[in-house]
Amino acid sequence: MRSRLDAPGSAHWAADPVLHRSTAIARTRGASRHTGVMHPAFLYVPGARLSQAELSAARIDGHVFEIGEAYAPADLVETADLRAASVAVFVHPGTAASGPTAAWIHGAGDAAPSVHHVKRAVDRRLRPRTSARLVFHDTVLPAPDMQLIGGIAVSTPARTMLDLATALHRDPRMQAWMERLALLRPGLPAETAPVLRSLRRVPGSRVGLAALERLDLRTR
Repeated sequence: MRSRLDAPGSAHWAADPVLHRSTAIARTRGASRHTGVMHPAFLYVPGARLSQAELSAARIDGHVFEIGEAYAPADLVETADLRAASVAVFVHPGTAASGPTAAWIHGAGDAAPSVHHVKRAVDRRLRPRTSARLVFHDTVLPAPDMQLIGGIAVSTPARTMLDLATALHRDPRMQAWMERLALLRPGLPAETAPVLRSLRRVPGSRVGLAALERLDLRTR
């Protein structure tokens, strides 16, 4: 039985071609793979085109799946671009996804973090917009440590592992994200440890280095 969202001829059917997999969307999807920019038609943000109740019904019917702060068509592959676009609402201009948020975008873990982290990505000072679900780190992320994914700036895997390691002494929850990222990229702990050793007067470096060394042994 088709849901009311899927019924041919309904208003939502006509207004939202993603739900019935139009040829135009399929062509755009192919283009997005080459450009690295996630087309907004692929994501449904609750309250925009469809309500939370409608999206929940579509998820139960198997038409969409929940990802980050949005929903995506069920036949869409969950890529780094899609993950990044789904949490773009937290990455304001001049900032970059970092820490657990960046780790998740790179493919670590299944569910997005409940609290997102961003760093300043420009030299000028910003007026941070924070909330109970967003932590702003007012340290500049150098350009070589950033990459563009899904239309937003994201710290590279190596820089993400370094940031997780140096934050571990303040927040033990970073350990789980370090482990998830190391499972995805086994060489990262060994790559990151020398970088951390070279840093001077970095709070938490000893705790972070010990964690990296343990992860290196476990993921070899």
